[in-house]
Amino acid sequence: MLEKIPEQIKRLAVVIAIIIAAVIAARFVILPPSLFNMQFHHRSTVEREVAKNIAFAGATVCGTCHIDQMAKKSKGYHKNVNCETCHGAAQGHIENPANKPSAPRGREFCVFCHAYDPSRPTGFPQINPVVHNPLKPCTTCHSPHDPVPPEAPRECSACHAQIANIKSASPHALIGCTTCHTAPAKHKISPRSVAPTKPETREFCAKCHAKEADRKDAPKIDFASHGERFLCWECHYPHLPERSATKR
Repeated sequence: MLEKIPEQIKRLAVVIAIIIAAVIAARFVILPPSLFNMQFHHRSTVEREVAKNIAFAGATVCGTCHIDQMAKKSKGYHKNVNCETCHGAAQGHIENPANKPSAPRGREFCVFCHAYDPSRPTGFPQINPVVHNPLKPCTTCHSPHDPVPPEAPRECSACHAQIANIKSASPHALIGCTTCHTAPAKHKISPRSVAPTKPETREFCAKCHAKEADRKDAPKIDFASHGERFLCWECHYPHLPERSATKR
């Protein structure tokens, strides 16, 4: 009977038998039994977590008492920031209002998010804490629950300091930002939702840099052959045009 069983089946049976033996050995010899008792393991984990003291109250409970502040915050730039991010764990305050939560007043707290960091998204409000209203608490000018600037920035460099510094050392230093960009008034208030325009064709740069252009102090090129189908800013960084990805 066994002689009729194909050799491949016999080998497969041997492999399966080895696997079963290994599992049994692991269950009773190698690993402690508690690792196999998942129900016990899960129960002990739940008991351990339940035994911990509750520190955080949650994202919505603050609005039960602080209605005005929550209403203001829900429409402001900090609407997605949990109250306990700034005020700390609040469960103790919920249980006994006499336990006042912290209320950060120093400049060092806000700069965790708002000090300049080039890795942050374009349009995210950032400052240089050394020169931006030095020695004044942020709350002097900004309401934490709706931190709208007291007045809209008048210069692009207020938010785009890094670009302004690069541009100041380039041949485009004397060209105003609005020469190439059109910035709607709402861009100064909601920079991430209302973006300025950007040139979208080669013809824009050609107004100054084409060999037939009237601008005498600008380098001239033959747009018919230079760069072929590529847009100018695919090779040249507009704020420092000498910096190019490749030379053509």
